[in-house]
Amino acid sequence: MTTANIPQPPGVPSLLDAMKDGQEYGSIVALRPQDDASLTADFDRAIAELERVRERPCVCYVGNLVKSLPNGHLTAITPVDHLPFTEMIDSLTPGPAVDVFLTTPGGSAEQVAIFVDALRRRFGRVEFLVPYMAMSAGTLWALSGDRIWMDERAYLGPIDPQVPSRDGRFVPLQSLIALLGAIGQDGNEALARGEDVPWHLVAALQQIDSKELGSAITATEYVKNIAAGFLERFKFNGWTTHAPGGAAVTAAERTERALKVAGSLADHGRWKAHGHAINRDVLWNDLRVEIDHPEAAKSGAAFQRELRRLWALFFYVFEKSAVAKIITSRSYRFVLSDPSASV
Repeated sequence: MTTANIPQPPGVPSLLDAMKDGQEYGSIVALRPQDDASLTADFDRAIAELERVRERPCVCYVGNLVKSLPNGHLTAITPVDHLPFTEMIDSLTPGPAVDVFLTTPGGSAEQVAIFVDALRRRFGRVEFLVPYMAMSAGTLWALSGDRIWMDERAYLGPIDPQVPSRDGRFVPLQSLIALLGAIGQDGNEALARGEDVPWHLVAALQQIDSKELGSAITATEYVKNIAAGFLERFKFNGWTTHAPGGAAVTAAERTERALKVAGSLADHGRWKAHGHAINRDVLWNDLRVEIDHPEAAKSGAAFQRELRRLWALFFYVFEKSAVAKIITSRSYRFVLSDPSASV
């Protein structure tokens, strides 16, 4: 971890020890770790305490969702993460289960598929712990879990693919399809009235890149298929009855449910915004994806407490530094910073 450029109030030997329940971040925001070693020790201890409650190892993939950085792409899931993430997983002893502590704005669906393979080669069960947001490709990744544990403050998001536009902004690919459909409908209506196609429709049509339009179709199907496959193989694998004592769930029903959920999450027309936050109640009540609540677990309050304490440490580092991403466990640490950021 790093304390570079963090304001310099009096140092404390441990932010974790100074942290107050219910005010995890507020109780440490004005404090400063006395050195980098003490901050590193806090992270190791916070992960260890979460592992003790959960009785399994925990790995962390945490992108900076706290503040905007000049090179915002550094916070996303990209091929740059491949080596540190796989090295982290390989440093662990294979076992029956592992937790993935996850926050991310999204990124590469293809890289997510590689991460899933790396985890499943070494662990029988993979469960995701989401303290805040796991959006876009992060949602896709969480769907590969046997269970998804979301804090009541946490959110997942739509998985509709995005591409960079000509001005560098990211645009949902499905919005290109919707725009093309609207242009076609308005143009046909004008022609049916004996009028010329309005010039603004022609101008808009000329702005659509044919390669991007083709990508919109194929990329949407790709993420839907990946999501449905994850759900069917992992999340819905334990769904065997429709209700306690009810009829058995067939393989065809699991496939149908997986395709329906994937289609809903990839439907830009439903969510309207790629960054729309979907809370755990909507995921369960509307999409029928079972989400587990940390506070309702066997370990109850202890699980929620350790989840929030660890997230407060990450939040502290992200808010007070140029760190874009942290990939870490108790035995491995990779920190990626934005070199052009001013703090």
